[in-house]
Amino acid sequence: MAAREGSSSAAGKIAVVASVAVNLAWLATYIHRRYFGGNYGRSDGGEIATVEPSKGKPPVTEHSVVNLDHGDPTLYVEFWRGTGDRATIVIPGWQTMSYFSDLVGFCWFVEPTFEREVRRLHRLVGNAVVDGYHLLVGTGSTQLFQAALYALSPAQDGSPMSVVSPAPYYSSYPSVTNFLNSALYRWDGDANFFGGDTCIELVCSPNNPDGAIRKPVIKSESRKTIHDFAYYWPQYTPITEAGDHDIMLFTVSKCTGHAGTRLGWALVKDVEVAQKMVKFMELNTIGVSKDSQLRAAKIIKVVCDGYELSPPSEANRLFHFGQRKMKERWSRLRATVAASDIFSLPNEISGYCNFVKENVTSNPPFAWLRCHKDGVEDFEGFLREHKILTRGGPKFGVDEKVVRVSMLDTDEAFNMFMNRVASLK
Repeated sequence: MAAREGSSSAAGKIAVVASVAVNLAWLATYIHRRYFGGNYGRSDGGEIATVEPSKGKPPVTEHSVVNLDHGDPTLYVEFWRGTGDRATIVIPGWQTMSYFSDLVGFCWFVEPTFEREVRRLHRLVGNAVVDGYHLLVGTGSTQLFQAALYALSPAQDGSPMSVVSPAPYYSSYPSVTNFLNSALYRWDGDANFFGGDTCIELVCSPNNPDGAIRKPVIKSESRKTIHDFAYYWPQYTPITEAGDHDIMLFTVSKCTGHAGTRLGWALVKDVEVAQKMVKFMELNTIGVSKDSQLRAAKIIKVVCDGYELSPPSEANRLFHFGQRKMKERWSRLRATVAASDIFSLPNEISGYCNFVKENVTSNPPFAWLRCHKDGVEDFEGFLREHKILTRGGPKFGVDEKVVRVSMLDTDEAFNMFMNRVASLK
């Protein structure tokens, strides 16, 4: 009888321990999926459905037209494949259903996790001051650019605010500014030739298309500025200071390469300007996708963790990966241009980078390539005849003998471009 009771007692203890272990395992899985995402099966024993990826651009072959017109940052696919599931997030069907993200925060549609990771990223890189700034989120930085124009307009006398930028300026500035024929603002061209006092100056630095480091050129006290810092990241340029301007725009697409997430953010100093920008986005799209924000927050967390919590390996460090890839591509392009007697590029820019703690050379996301070949007046058209698509100088406010070439595409596209350029005489 005693033996039987002892056996029964032992079996009962084992059952209790097993039950506790199962419950702890379930709780750990739930917490991980609820707050961190992860590659876990469903509680009903099925598998989490994976999303069928879009096809994107077709593969490049020797007969392909190489499209380097857009800054499609597919260069970064290699890095993110190497991270495995670390950047994966699972969003259950019942989450993110409400319009609202944070009713006690400054902007009701900013996900707190996204804001926290973005501020962490800027403190890590040192490219922007975040203390004392309001953080806003937009569907890409283009929406935030439009929101900023709305917030800064019209002029005090009620007339449309002039919007200017020094040539060569980003090709979308004129078209986005004038798209709605707004009575609040209008595109007024090259800032170097602006004759008025009151305006909004767009300061893109490093500049798209030529990679130049820009400062405002309008000296008037009634000038307002929007700083477009889409490319102010250490894989492209030395981080020489933390920006502390009135309005600073950033985008996920050129920082991490996730252009399809369609997410940007703004750091805005003045509370009234920030409130007007929020109102614009309320009326325009009733906020910004929470799913995109949560995905971007996870991606940015992986970037920061790669520097703060992981072993010092390029496999963990996005900016070092990007810097190496961009340096390799620019080295090849400059060597090819130097061996040619018909092409030229802007001079290299270098400086001490506070992020990597050494002197580095800029590796802009675009090449500003000029042609000196006799008889070629339309350089964009000349390259098109050789199955290379670029964006011509007139779209940037300059002449036809220069083009912008994306340096951010796949290795296959870049290699094909280099082969074709090297063959041109």
